[in-house]
Amino acid sequence: MKQRTLKKWLAAVLLALTVLVSGCSSSLNEEASSLGTLGTFSAQTLDGAPFTNEDLGKYDLMVLNFWTTTCGPCISEMPDLAEFEQALPDNVRFATVCLDAQGNEDAVRTILNEAGYEGLTLTSGDGDYASVCGKVQATPTTVLVLPDGTFVGDIVLGTQEDFSGTMLKAINQALSDAGKAEITLDA
Repeated sequence: MKQRTLKKWLAAVLLALTVLVSGCSSSLNEEASSLGTLGTFSAQTLDGAPFTNEDLGKYDLMVLNFWTTTCGPCISEMPDLAEFEQALPDNVRFATVCLDAQGNEDAVRTILNEAGYEGLTLTSGDGDYASVCGKVQATPTTVLVLPDGTFVGDIVLGTQEDFSGTMLKAINQALSDAGKAEITLDA
């Protein structure tokens, strides 16, 4: 009996370690369009400012990274996100979306500050924003959004060994498909 319990315990530990190492998700090729659209919404930033579908229209492409304060891989990739966000040209905007920010604003700020992330973070919202957040099944999840709120490309699940390289390839494919010029990242 004890040996069976030990085996179950070890299996649970191995499963937990696998999730911890690979991210709070498993790798899955799913089209980002499965999340719906961001056609009409109103969201709030961590700083309390509004962010709406009209703000999407200011950029050729928006990159959204969904995360939570309880996801270790999300937090460990945050310095890479900070570096990536700072290297983007003006026509592509990056934002994090903290799914558990409500009531955890101080923890969110601490995580972002420690990572050196100074960009946009969305914390709550309604309309299509709430619908999309409700469909995100794992974190970290990164997606691309066109100015009209349409999601394009594949969902990028889990942490990436080369986040900037992975996202640059996806961004340039989306920009090319939309008839826009490809980008490079500032060093």
